[in-house]
Formats: sequence, structure tokens, C-alpha cells
Amino acid sequence: MYQVVRARLRALVCGMRAARRDAGMVTSEYAMGIVAAVAFAVVLYKVVTSGPVSAELQSIVKEALNARM
Repeated sequence: MYQVVRARLRALVCGMRAARRDAGMVTSEYAMGIVAAVAFAVVLYKVVTSGPVSAELQSIVKEALNARM
């Protein structure tokens, strides 16, 4: 009985130590994800605000507003 309890306690302690070692890695993964999302948003903004794309989007909106129902 004593050995079983001791083994379970050791497994819990080792699990907690492993979780603490990975805590920084998770934070850096979130940071890299945010940086990638912001970079993608900047590229998308530049594409959408460019001349030809902006003109095409405006024509689509005008056609949609002038459509008969």
C-alpha cells in the first residue's frame, strides 16, 4: 500500500514539474501567433486598399446597392 501511494505521489510531482517547464514555451507560441496574425492583417490591408482592388470592391458595393428586389 505504501509503495502504491508513493508511486502515485511521485507521478504527480513529476507531472507538475514537467508542466512548469513547458509554461514559457506556450507563452512564446502565443506571441508568435499574434505576430503572424498582425503581419497577415497588414498584408491584407495593403491588398484591399490598393487601387485596383479598392475600385473593384466599390463597384461591387454600388451594384449591390442598386440591385432591384
